[in-house]
Amino acid sequence: MTATPKPVTAKPATSKPVNHKPLRKSAARLNAVQALYQMDVAATPLPEILAQFESHWIGQEIEGDEIASADLNLFRDIVGGVVREQRVVDPVLDAALVNGWPLKRIEVVLRAVLRAGAYELAARPDIPARVVIAEYVNVAAAFLDRDETGMVNAVLDGIARERRPAEFTG
Repeated sequence: MTATPKPVTAKPATSKPVNHKPLRKSAARLNAVQALYQMDVAATPLPEILAQFESHWIGQEIEGDEIASADLNLFRDIVGGVVREQRVVDPVLDAALVNGWPLKRIEVVLRAVLRAGAYELAARPDIPARVVIAEYVNVAAAFLDRDETGMVNAVLDGIARERRPAEFTG
């Protein structure tokens, strides 16, 4: 079963012109975390999960809410990248977590958020680290309590400062 937060809607809150590109990227990240969650819980293979999300979830109306279309390239990159780079991403997260709490002991949704964020920090230097952190804190807030959301912020911030120090100096 897919974790379902409050949907990211495609309708703007105001009548002002809206740049939908950031909304599409946010929706891609939210859907990527949901897909990673489902892969972890149900052992769904990558090709199947991509097909399911692209045909049944992304850009669909669910429970009366129109779900924002996602940037499919970003969605595929995050999900595929986390799977492809998991042997690199997981040790980075283990090192960033408090001693005694390895990634495998972290709740499944939280683990999916951390993996997606750590992957983007490592593989997407074209996206500013602060943007990646803020996006995944927002994704975490859709699923998790405030303490866990704070943990996402702290862990990803620590990884970003280690991996991209130039973005934090000055």
